[in-house]
Amino acid sequence: MSTSASKSSAIRDPHAHDGGFNAMPEGEFEGKKVYIETYGCQMNLADSELMGGILAEDGFDSADAFEEADVILINTCAVRESAEERVFGRLSQLLQYKHDDPDLVLGVTGCMAENLREKIVDQAPYVDLVVGPDAYRRLPELVKQCMRENADPVIDVKLDQDEVYEGFSPKRKDGVGGWVSIQRGCDKFCTFCIVPFTRGRERAVPPSDVMRQCRNLAERDYKKVTLLGQTVNSYYHDETDTSFARLLDQIADIDGIERIRFTSPYPVDFTPELIDTIARRDEVCNYVHLPVQSASNDVLERMRRGYTIEEYEDLVERMRAKIPDIALSTDIIVGFPGETEEDFRETVDLMERIRFDFAYMFKYSEREKTYAEREMEDDIPDEVKGERLTQIIELQEEISREVCESRIGTVEEVLVEGESKRDPDDLSGRTDDFKNTVFPKPDDDSVEAGDFVDIEVHDCTSHTLLGEVVSS
Repeated sequence: MSTSASKSSAIRDPHAHDGGFNAMPEGEFEGKKVYIETYGCQMNLADSELMGGILAEDGFDSADAFEEADVILINTCAVRESAEERVFGRLSQLLQYKHDDPDLVLGVTGCMAENLREKIVDQAPYVDLVVGPDAYRRLPELVKQCMRENADPVIDVKLDQDEVYEGFSPKRKDGVGGWVSIQRGCDKFCTFCIVPFTRGRERAVPPSDVMRQCRNLAERDYKKVTLLGQTVNSYYHDETDTSFARLLDQIADIDGIERIRFTSPYPVDFTPELIDTIARRDEVCNYVHLPVQSASNDVLERMRRGYTIEEYEDLVERMRAKIPDIALSTDIIVGFPGETEEDFRETVDLMERIRFDFAYMFKYSEREKTYAEREMEDDIPDEVKGERLTQIIELQEEISREVCESRIGTVEEVLVEGESKRDPDDLSGRTDDFKNTVFPKPDDDSVEAGDFVDIEVHDCTSHTLLGEVVSS
C-alpha cells in the first residue's frame, strides 16, 4: 500500500461494490488487531467502544498498543481547534509506522473526519480511511477495502438521519461505570457549535435498546451508568412516548445499577418532571452539568442558546429547592464575538452568585461551517480572551476549593473506581455528587473497585477530597 502523496488524487466510493470488494475470505480478520485512539468527549469514547464492538464481531482483537496493530483508528473531535492540531500531529508521528509496514491501515474517524474529509487526505495523504460518525456499521467492509492491494483512500462520511446503532454491543473493558449513548445528533444549532453539521439532527435510541445495554452493564457488575447525548435531556422517543425522565425511571429499576449520571443536559429542556425524578430516585446522582456559556443576555442571544440568564438562574433555584445538596458544574466561553467588558463582568458575577462546584472554561475559537464563523467577526483580541479566561479560572479554583473545604469533617459514601493515578497505595472513587475522593488502601485489602465505602474527609484540594475509610 503506497504512502505517497498521489493517493489523495483518487477517493474510492465505499458504496460502490465493484468486483473484488468482498474478495477477502470469510474469517480473514481473525487474528487481526485494531488500536483505537480517542480524542474529545465522552461521546467519542463511547463511539470508540462501539467501533471496537463492531469490528470484534468480524474477528478483530483489540491491540494494547499501536505498535501491535494491523489497523489504527484515530477517533476525533472537531469542537476545538487544538484537538484538530493534535490529531494532525499524531498522524504525522504514525507515518513512520506506515513506512515500516505498508500493509498497516491508518484511519481517521469521528467528527473531524466528517468536517475535514478532503483536508485530511490532502494534508495526510498516507491516511487510508476517513469515516464519519454515521458510517461505523460499515467499518469491517471499509477496512477490508483498504486492505486490498493498492487501494485508494476510502472516505465514508455520509450523514444518516436514521442511524442510532440499535442492536450493536460496544466492546468494553471490565470496570465500575459504563457509557450508554441514548441520543445522536443535535437540533439546537448554537451559532458557535459544529456538532449538528458533523453528527446530524437529533434522534433517540429506542428505550428497549438503551435498557438492553444498561442490563448488560449490570450483568457485568458495573455499578454506574452514564447516559450520553449532545443535549441528553432533550431525549424523546415518539413511538413509545418516552421522555428522558421516564427513561431514567426505567433504568433506575434495573437491579445492580446503583448510580445513574447523564451529560450534557440543555437548560431549555430541563423539565419539572426531570427535577422531580432526580429528587425522587436515589439511583440518579445529585450532580448536574448545566452549560451556561455566558451570563450576558446579549451574548446568549448571539449564541442562539434559547434562554435568558434570568431563566437559567430560575432553573438553578428550582433545582436547589427540590434537591438542596445537588452539585452543579458548567461550561463557559469567553471572548465570543462582540463580548464587551460588561458582558464578561456579568459572567464573573454569575459565577460568584451560583458558585459552581467546578467548570470547564474556554476562550472562543472559530469553527468552520458554524454560523458564527460565517456571519460574525472574531473581534476580541486573543490577548483579551486569554486575560478573561485566566481570571475566571482563578475565580473558579477559589470557589471549588471552598466547596471542597466545606466537606472536611463529613463522612461521604464513595464508589471505588480503582487505584489512584498518583499513588498505587491509594484508592480513588466518586461521591454521589461527583467529587473525586482519594484515600489509603486498607491494610487488609478489604476494599476494591466496585465497592461502596464510607470515607471521612480530613483534607482536600480544589478538585479532590482526601480521607480515610471508616467502614466498608
